[in-house]
Amino acid sequence: MSQSDQKGAGAAVTFKLPQLPWAPDALAPVISARTLEFHHGQHHKAYVDTANKLVEGRADLAGKSVIEIVRAVAGKAADQALFNAASQVWNHDFQWNSLASAKQRPSGPLADMIKKDFGDYEKFASEFAAAGIKQFGSGWAWLTTDGKALQIKTTANADSPAARGERCLLTIDVWEHAYYLDHQNRRKAYLDAVIDQRLNWAFASDNLRAKQ
Repeated sequence: MSQSDQKGAGAAVTFKLPQLPWAPDALAPVISARTLEFHHGQHHKAYVDTANKLVEGRADLAGKSVIEIVRAVAGKAADQALFNAASQVWNHDFQWNSLASAKQRPSGPLADMIKKDFGDYEKFASEFAAAGIKQFGSGWAWLTTDGKALQIKTTANADSPAARGERCLLTIDVWEHAYYLDHQNRRKAYLDAVIDQRLNWAFASDNLRAKQ
């Protein structure tokens, strides 16, 4: 799923819970099937259900994609609840695709950009993990680009760089429900393992090539 995907015929049916792109146990032992049962089957589903209720009767949002709805309501106090639900739907959709069942490493233009902007993969991995560790409370760690360079960013709660029109390549969820059953309070262990073993660099390369 790229940032422009998931268009719906009308606002009331825009939000859907996707199937996971791999088997529920495919990310173990980094992320267990038990964690995904709660994270995807309950947390993500709750955001989908809430977003669908909140867009009922919203003719102004009919036919928009998930990310278009997120951007349309971002920063509007009256739509804060909808932003939270819709943005979390998009964030989670994007996150499942950011994860892979087998260890990968970046290649091609993306590998070249990592070398240029971070020095090497190990330095990137260290900076990406550090950003996620430093994110206070619930939130997300992101790899983004402006088309010329790569940036590591973090956002709190439901926010994302995509909500402001930025191009996201990968994300890692650092809400506690993403890792607590498997790693307890050891967020660093979770981040180190995901970055080393479970990032979907093919997906990141697709996002790098995609038109905004």
